[in-house]
Amino acid sequence: MDPRVVDRLCCPICGEPLVEQSAGSTRALRCTRQHSFDIARQGYVNLLTGRAPHVGDSAEMVAARADFLDAGHYDVISAALAVAATEAAGRLRRMSWPHPGPPPSTLCSASTEATAAGQNCCVEGSRAKGPTPGVRAEPPTPDFGAYPLVVDAGAGTGRYLGAVLAALPDAVGLALDVSKPALRRAARAHPRAAAALADTWQRLPLADASTAVLLNVFAPRNGPEFHRVLDPAGTLLVVTPDTDHLTELVGALDLLRVDPDKADRVAGSLGGHFTAVSSAVHRAELALTRPEVATLVGMGPSAWHTDPGALTARLAALPEPVRVTVAVRVDVLRPR
Repeated sequence: MDPRVVDRLCCPICGEPLVEQSAGSTRALRCTRQHSFDIARQGYVNLLTGRAPHVGDSAEMVAARADFLDAGHYDVISAALAVAATEAAGRLRRMSWPHPGPPPSTLCSASTEATAAGQNCCVEGSRAKGPTPGVRAEPPTPDFGAYPLVVDAGAGTGRYLGAVLAALPDAVGLALDVSKPALRRAARAHPRAAAALADTWQRLPLADASTAVLLNVFAPRNGPEFHRVLDPAGTLLVVTPDTDHLTELVGALDLLRVDPDKADRVAGSLGGHFTAVSSAVHRAELALTRPEVATLVGMGPSAWHTDPGALTARLAALPEPVRVTVAVRVDVLRPR
């Protein structure tokens, strides 16, 4: 594993730092108290303690998600995260630069135009002006400028983490997920990415204030732990579906509806630890085939609740191309 990522990890049992050790073809991370965690041959490390309460996405769901994302259908999300992460890393870099004047720029600029070909995209948003009340003002740890760590909590295949790392050439990344099939892909999402099996509802296997940017895309939110692992000058990027996300499919295919109180629930779960800096809704219009729609359904939570036979019948009745709206909210938050 990338030693720059391992440096930020800690033992999930005792909290001590971890180092990588090898014995023949076997690799593991160990702490000074000799707690050991095997690194799978697929590249991810198992940092679970005990049995996880759930196993995460199945191999079939992960494969469906990989196919859909690789086709570029959700590149509007990747582009939005790349822009927001670039701004966040640049801010942290400026705060940690000890000399007068701006620091030398080593960050790539990212553009919201970097979306999938053929998509019609728009952005609606709001941003706080001036200093944000309630945001912690302490300086970041001194060595953060060397290699900021981007963590994706609930990373799935690592597609979004890979997009952010591509925009931040001096950053390293860590994908956290409870699904082994997902982590097998996430470990290969980018040359500077590592992956770990971890339950994001529990204590995260990361040192305090170790993370520059934390991504949370369609995944559970653990406010206290996100706050603990983020640098005081770090940034949390949360992506959630907006009310009209996939709206054309919800009624036609009897899919789960987006909770109309979703934004309030997100604010409630994080408000005690974070202050909102900006919020923007990113939209794109897709033209999908029926098999692509089936893949889209198979990669989301509706896959657990939809009768396969009924879904097949409803899919057959859809006219092609199937017009589908992607509508997601990207919230930028900073620790209080």
